[in-house]
Amino acid sequence: MAKVYVFLADGFEDVEALIPVDVLRRGGVEVVTVSITDFPMVQSAHGVNIEADMQFDACGFADADLLMLPGGMPGAANLYAHEGVCKAVCDQFAAGKKVAAICAAPAVVLAQLGILEGKKATCYPGFEKVLAEAGATYTADLVTVDGNVTTAEGPAAAFPYAYELLTQLVNKSTSDQIAEGMRFKHLMSSQK
Repeated sequence: MAKVYVFLADGFEDVEALIPVDVLRRGGVEVVTVSITDFPMVQSAHGVNIEADMQFDACGFADADLLMLPGGMPGAANLYAHEGVCKAVCDQFAAGKKVAAICAAPAVVLAQLGILEGKKATCYPGFEKVLAEAGATYTADLVTVDGNVTTAEGPAAAFPYAYELLTQLVNKSTSDQIAEGMRFKHLMSSQK
């Protein structure tokens, strides 16, 4: 079973963290939410209090198949300010293992850590200059995959991002079944 750690900092964007957690767990992935604060309770950008499964200091990440960074502000900035998160993400990337970030996190965290240099990536509009300065090619897509790095644009991309990660960690068939069961495919077909 694949294992994912989702870092939660005060000010994280609610749907960018919780939709992927929901989708991945439905798909049989072990997902551990990790508070990077001094407390298990983390407050989202919209004032929702979430109790994380673990606190950062109690975790080791060597068994991670994926490390995930939700966006939101100041959540993404709080992730980047945490030395342990930055080291874990850099170690994961250097080992050739998967990292994923959405919204502001690709620019505020991954780009500033040098992870996006030479990569294609997306982020929340307005942060694309940071990607360019870091040597990344901005795609403006909802979701972009380049090697072991997956980035997504923002809250509206949370479902496509989650299904892409589930495809990578389990398989496309499972991802499609979960998307159908959650009526996402119906939503997309009704938009045509």
